[in-house]
Amino acid sequence: MALRRTFALPRQLLRPVARSSLGYYTEQRNGFATAVPPVTQDATGSKGPTAMVFLNMGGPSTTNEVEDFLSRLFADGDLIPLGRLQTYLGPLIAKRRTPKIQKQYADIGGGSPIRKWSEYQCQEMCKLLDKLNPESAPHKPYVAFRYAAPLTEEMYTQLLDDGFGRGKGGRAVAFTQYPQYSCSTTGSSLNELWKWRNRLEGRRANESVDPSGSIQWSVIDRWPTHPGLVEAFAKNIEDQLKTYPEDKRDSVVLLFSAHSLPMSVVNRGDPYPAEVAATVHAVMQRLGFSNPYRLCWQSQVGPSAWLGAQTSDTVMEYVKRGQTDIVLVPIAFTSDHIETLYELDLEVMEEANSPGVKRAESLNGSPIFIEALANIAQEHLRKGEKCSRQMTLRCQGCKSDRCLEQKKFFAGEEAASLVVGHWAYIVCLLTCISVNALLLEMTNQTNSSVDADVGGQLRSRPVVPAQNHPRNTGGDDPKDPAQLHVHEQTPLLQRTREESDDEGLDTSSQDSAALNAGLWRSRTKASVFWLFPFLLLYMLGFGGAAVPKINLMVSLTCRDYLAERASSDPGFTYLPVLLGKDNSQCQIPEVQSLVARFQLYYNLVVGLLSALISPQLGHLSDRYGRTSMIAVSAIGTVLAEIITVIVAANAERVSLYLLLLGATFDGLGGSFTAIMALSTSYASDCTISGKRSVAFGYLHGAIFTGIAAGPFLVAILMKKTHDIMSVFCSALALHVLFFFVVLLVIPESLSKEQKQRAQEKHQVKLAHQEDVGWLSMTFWNPKKIIAPLAILFPPAGRPSTLFPNRGGASPALRRNIILLSVIDTLHLGMALGTSQIIIIYAGYMFGWGNVESSIFVSIISSVRVLNFFIVLPIITRIFREEPREDLVISGSGALDVILIRVSILLDMIGFAGFALANHGSLLILSGVVTSLGGIAAPVLQSSLTKHVPRDRIGQILGAKGLLHAIARVIAPSICSFIYSVTVGKFSQAVFVCLSLVFGIAFCCTLYIKAHGK
Repeated sequence: MALRRTFALPRQLLRPVARSSLGYYTEQRNGFATAVPPVTQDATGSKGPTAMVFLNMGGPSTTNEVEDFLSRLFADGDLIPLGRLQTYLGPLIAKRRTPKIQKQYADIGGGSPIRKWSEYQCQEMCKLLDKLNPESAPHKPYVAFRYAAPLTEEMYTQLLDDGFGRGKGGRAVAFTQYPQYSCSTTGSSLNELWKWRNRLEGRRANESVDPSGSIQWSVIDRWPTHPGLVEAFAKNIEDQLKTYPEDKRDSVVLLFSAHSLPMSVVNRGDPYPAEVAATVHAVMQRLGFSNPYRLCWQSQVGPSAWLGAQTSDTVMEYVKRGQTDIVLVPIAFTSDHIETLYELDLEVMEEANSPGVKRAESLNGSPIFIEALANIAQEHLRKGEKCSRQMTLRCQGCKSDRCLEQKKFFAGEEAASLVVGHWAYIVCLLTCISVNALLLEMTNQTNSSVDADVGGQLRSRPVVPAQNHPRNTGGDDPKDPAQLHVHEQTPLLQRTREESDDEGLDTSSQDSAALNAGLWRSRTKASVFWLFPFLLLYMLGFGGAAVPKINLMVSLTCRDYLAERASSDPGFTYLPVLLGKDNSQCQIPEVQSLVARFQLYYNLVVGLLSALISPQLGHLSDRYGRTSMIAVSAIGTVLAEIITVIVAANAERVSLYLLLLGATFDGLGGSFTAIMALSTSYASDCTISGKRSVAFGYLHGAIFTGIAAGPFLVAILMKKTHDIMSVFCSALALHVLFFFVVLLVIPESLSKEQKQRAQEKHQVKLAHQEDVGWLSMTFWNPKKIIAPLAILFPPAGRPSTLFPNRGGASPALRRNIILLSVIDTLHLGMALGTSQIIIIYAGYMFGWGNVESSIFVSIISSVRVLNFFIVLPIITRIFREEPREDLVISGSGALDVILIRVSILLDMIGFAGFALANHGSLLILSGVVTSLGGIAAPVLQSSLTKHVPRDRIGQILGAKGLLHAIARVIAPSICSFIYSVTVGKFSQAVFVCLSLVFGIAFCCTLYIKAHGK
């Protein structure tokens, strides 16, 4: 019914007086309810109307209503579960308890004031809401109680009579007056509302289509830590504390009391205890933790186990110990009713028999509280959401079909997470189909090329059996690096001459590339511009999900730590960890240390597997094509993202360590580093040597543009959706798109003949080699992994791989190569090692969340992009050095040496700035400085290639690539370990260490001589 009328409370409830304990019993009875101010209507009319329906348990307004109230209460299995005997035991218990409860209501004035307070609060809120949100005005107030008048069916009938529904449509908001959600309270009220909606307006067709012209419902289902609610509670507590002598005020115990729940409900996974604890913590945080406090529970009914400790027992124990100054705070109630006026005031305080035991005023008509209600409703209406994300998650042990259907009804399209697993199954099914398609394509290539062509070509050459063949004749011993033949087409990871020497390579043959890959791909010429836009999309997904993934790890680690601490310390309470939110309770050293340790495990899994897999993908790409292997690598990323989505969607139920399965998938695909290496090979295949540096520039531009723009787009997405799942799903969609485009659309860069030639040479190599099994020690010999690094240490004065001439390398060239390789590896390793630590550190020191961290990453990545595309080209053009015609090997130019030294110095200053920053803006400034130092990466690579003959560039870059793979494993592990053992003690230690490392690197740059002199 529309509640636009004045009313008054019983006379004995209108006189506000100071509260004490047993000796002042009469004053307690008469003074706990605040008088209701007169109601005036000041609506601002607009397109509405909108029905605002307050949901609550309710209470009998007169003693004659007590029996009906108890009958409905004990018949509700959501609140008091009695099993199959509910129908029989409920009425029996209600009838037996009626006389006793009637006397209790008589003692507080003849009935509960909850209806009148609820009607007043709803009316006053609607008046404010008309002004705050005029577009949905007028807002009409209604109250629906679960067990007393006005009952839900009465309210719904009144809604229909007032012009809502019945073909007229209209919007209604179910606003629970239980700040903390419980299936026994809010859930039960929503079940009742859903039941009467179906009875009075009809069920949805096919569970999705509402009857024509029916009421459109949304739900405000919880608000335990809303600032207005917290402020209202804090203000009432402060007012009560002022009644104590000033010298005793700080020692008064604040005893927060909430309605208890049966342990069967708690063990089912009900969120109520955690949300009540969250309210308590927020209130104490607002009070500055000025007083000792505890949380206890009241209103236990029946012999079964209920959540404790009980409020009455707690007060008695403290009074016995001499702690007689106690303020009771009804933290889960929004107005006075039987639990406050009788149970706390007349039972608990009477039994305590101490004038120091008092109770804080209930929220009742508090202007602060009513304004908070209006703000909550305004935010809900403007968001246009059906319900909170939390409501779509069922309790772990919930088996109620009614609960499921009710949640589906109110959640609408947001109910997808209620059936978590179905969409993930579909994505996995599509992934499996894609993998099968990929394997089928590779099989077809093998059948058509190897069987049809290689066999005939092999027959034209004499093949000596392995056991009789004079192995490695002609000085081509692969164990001797000085005998390896390399040229500009050599892949980044070195191979023997038989496998890598491709004298017949002709870039003009691209028109015949990928003839067996479909009509579209066979008629399209390969180009770096085919790969560039889709690689950019891939990096947008990679860069955008990086920060939210780190914060997901922080949230899950924090949740587990706080839960474990609470289980070992029953007195410990904490705010619930909300996924995708800024959880200030997680910014503690213990959590930071655990996160850094997990990051160590995660990086080790990805790094080690990718270091082993990446070279194999490079070999396979020569025989089966670049796009096929890029797709293989992309499928690893897709699977890893699926794991991330599953973990984020089921954060309440799954373990943090499931993310390591995603790391395994990512590593088995070679991670993004393998995709970049294979993309570089693709660009090399379809670009002439004179324009290859430009093509590489496009690919690196895609990397850093994606890393820069990804976090920025995530920040926008988060501000709009307020849902972290949208970020992970978007990243997954981008990676799935990249996989299918690479597999089905982008033309292959290698022609059919080139792949056939590579397969033929592989067959010849296998015929000349001994069969080395997986269990052989030779297969697992670590020397096979690090053998390519030998070329970085050329002997001076004698021939070597890089310098096969008689004189070999000069001492100056040898020194430059070693120093440049070491500095380049340190530079990359430190960048990888701190990329995640800096996000965790910023969250710990400055309370940054997803949005702030994403903006930070976007800023420093944008500076890096500007460095590569604007600053470096301008500097190179202005200070360009003429090539030295008198030198076959020019060595580092003077400009190269200066740029390297300045960049390393900027890195040293930037990391020192990280350690000294005491504000977020200084941290951003330090990040910009380190980004400017990022110019060292391309200059180091370019300078290194100037120290070797032109036909040896591929091999030295291959060795450098191996160093990068090793750095990716070692550097993040060391940085994570340092941070995990120093956080909270000297959290800046990792940045101090890195600044010192760059200081040493800067000293090393002083020994690099221009032109190898």
